[in-house]
Amino acid sequence: MFLKTFHLKSFLVPIALLSLMWIFFLLQNLGFFGGCSGAIIPLVPDGLSGVIFAPLLHGSLDHIIGNSMPIAILLFLLFEFYPKIALKIFLIGWIASGLLVWMLPPIDIITGQWNYSCIIGASGLVYMLAFFIFFSGVFRWNMKLLTVSLVVALYYGSLIWGIFPEEFFSNLPEPSRISWQSHLAGSITGIILALIFRKQGEKKIKYIWEYPEYYNERDDKMWQEYIQNHPEDFEDLPQLKQHNIWEYLDEIRKNEK
Repeated sequence: MFLKTFHLKSFLVPIALLSLMWIFFLLQNLGFFGGCSGAIIPLVPDGLSGVIFAPLLHGSLDHIIGNSMPIAILLFLLFEFYPKIALKIFLIGWIASGLLVWMLPPIDIITGQWNYSCIIGASGLVYMLAFFIFFSGVFRWNMKLLTVSLVVALYYGSLIWGIFPEEFFSNLPEPSRISWQSHLAGSITGIILALIFRKQGEKKIKYIWEYPEYYNERDDKMWQEYIQNHPEDFEDLPQLKQHNIWEYLDEIRKNEK
């Protein structure tokens, strides 16, 4: 009974992706995907394969655990509240955010030097999903979806700081290994997708009370019931004069003369 209130894909897709992430993590620890294999390497042709594989690869146990919970929650929200477009958003967001990371110049913001690095992890997907869900609710101005947006903002609002280099906020002894480029690419992709797909999926329901000047006596059931149950209250009211067709004929004759 409980499961009937949810879409099945809301559970199956997060479980499937998490399973893939952990399977690939196991393969990494068994020696597969060594070095930069499967990673995004910006502006390097060999790094294009990372557009597909990078979100499934992680550098450490803490890395994959840190991405697993947000991925599960945000994918559940996407497929539960945007079932008609969720798969398109997920697939387009995966590819588009990865391509954008690959196209961003690998420049160290602090030193201005080119810093080629291997980028892996699902954090770009996390940012894409979070920003899509938040801005989609805002663009649609649907009360239910806005509530979901506020929940995402409440729990993941601090993600906004991740789109900036970590060096902006602290003095690090060595360059940060956190890819702010993938965070930035994911957030940009999520906002663009929310804007493009704002008219697809669930439509905004406009209730009758949102039309303050609208009133139809026939729609007022309480008023109709009162009229039927208390006809005596309306006996002394002015009655609509019944039209007499012969009076109209007399007027026509007078006008003709």
